[in-house]
Amino acid sequence: MRPIIVIALAAAIAVVGAAQLHASERGKVTNLPIPRYVSLKAAEGNVRRGPSLSHRIDWVFTRRNMPLEVTGEYGHWRRVRDRDGQGGWVHYSLLSGVRHVIVEQDMLEMRVKPDAESPVNAIAEAGVIARLESCELDWCRISSNGSGGWVLKRTIWGVKPEEIKD
Repeated sequence: MRPIIVIALAAAIAVVGAAQLHASERGKVTNLPIPRYVSLKAAEGNVRRGPSLSHRIDWVFTRRNMPLEVTGEYGHWRRVRDRDGQGGWVHYSLLSGVRHVIVEQDMLEMRVKPDAESPVNAIAEAGVIARLESCELDWCRISSNGSGGWVLKRTIWGVKPEEIKD
């Protein structure tokens, strides 16, 4: 019995170690965390099958400020994916570190304070791209077209569940 317990414990330690390694992974080019969120700087961005101009364009992102998740780096190229999991390689010059999110919930109430009882300041439709201003544990402050407010973090895409942003 003892060898089985030791093997099971060693396997559990290996799983935890792999999870910690993944959580602290850094890009080999930028030394920034991977995965991380960025946004599309340009009105259009070609998404390629591989990290070079010789690779085929699979599609074109067409929404300025669209949040994207960086999942890999190679030279001047970043492997990204959108909220639907679609992705490919984009040249780094098309990306910005200015954070934006996509509203996932239709008629999302944006509140004055990060509190469900706080007055509603504005309402956002599903699919709206908003600037991410700050985040607490469960709430984020976003703004779009001159309106802003606090929303529950789980109602937007483009921010990690555990992320805190000042």
